[in-house]
Amino acid sequence: MKTPRKGPVKQDLYGAVDLHGDNGLYCLINERDERVFQPRLPNDLKTVLRALEPFRERLVKGLAVESTFNWYWLVDGLQDHGYTMQLVNTTKVQTYSGLKQSNDKTDAFWLAHLQRLGVLPTGYIYPRAQRGARDLLRRRMLLVQQRTAHVLSFKSLVERETGDHVSANTVKALEADKVDQWVSGEAAVLMGQTNVRVIECLDEQIKGLEKAAQVQLKLLPNYQCLQQIPGIGEILNLVIMLETGPIERFAGAGNYVSYCRAVRAEKLSNQRKKGENNRKCGNKYLAWAWMEAANFALRYSLEIKRWYQRKLQRCGGKTVLALKAVAAKLAKAAYYMLKNQEAFKMKQVFG
Repeated sequence: MKTPRKGPVKQDLYGAVDLHGDNGLYCLINERDERVFQPRLPNDLKTVLRALEPFRERLVKGLAVESTFNWYWLVDGLQDHGYTMQLVNTTKVQTYSGLKQSNDKTDAFWLAHLQRLGVLPTGYIYPRAQRGARDLLRRRMLLVQQRTAHVLSFKSLVERETGDHVSANTVKALEADKVDQWVSGEAAVLMGQTNVRVIECLDEQIKGLEKAAQVQLKLLPNYQCLQQIPGIGEILNLVIMLETGPIERFAGAGNYVSYCRAVRAEKLSNQRKKGENNRKCGNKYLAWAWMEAANFALRYSLEIKRWYQRKLQRCGGKTVLALKAVAAKLAKAAYYMLKNQEAFKMKQVFG
């Protein structure tokens, strides 16, 4: 009796995508780092699903996708069809230094290779249900920064034309027909009115986004304690909550503060600075939120302001460095408040 012939053994595969604005380079490799499948596919979910279907069951670790500006549609779509997805932390990926030439094919292959070895740096895939509210507040952040730019533009206009100083609160409350009280000359008045009208428009849009975010999402009970920190109101607390996510995903306070970009990234040798390490590794939105919290804390807390002034003297008058130190203190305190559900202790943090 003849023994039935065995079919070819299906090998385990590892896969990654080098994602671009209108296409992606897909690379699937086997245990021997041999390229099994490496097409360039358009950013169309049906096309991608059709191309990957023959390999679905063999992707033992799923598919790794670069955390680019446009990953939502691909990760969500493939997850809906049963694929395991990994989001690559591009700021931590170390390119192979031995490459003489690199391109999309080598980039996708390198990510798949790191996935096979189990050393691919990955990020947190934020829950889809809360992503919309988070992105609303990110858009609000953009508008706040643009409003600040126009406020500073008006302040510099006044100082340039008259030598006088005008506060930011005065600029925000100024009406377009009152600009001539601060500057004279047709061109200067027109520039000032342009700034004021844009500020008014941005104010309206910012309030609209805040209202929409508050309707969509309420503060989780474990995050309400953060409003004990001087300078943190409901909106800033929402930003911190949405950008932080579950506090359990951080191994320690240092990891969280680093994620907030509130630690130094200096490269020192013999007590001399030789450059910088990966300072962009982290969440830029959370970094902005804690710097905002630090600014507000200086206004509303005398204890924090005194600590800031002492720090300012020790770091040679570098205001940004001293302010970031305040932000790091607040972020570290917030970590323990969230993890242990304890109150904010001013003396312990800034004593």
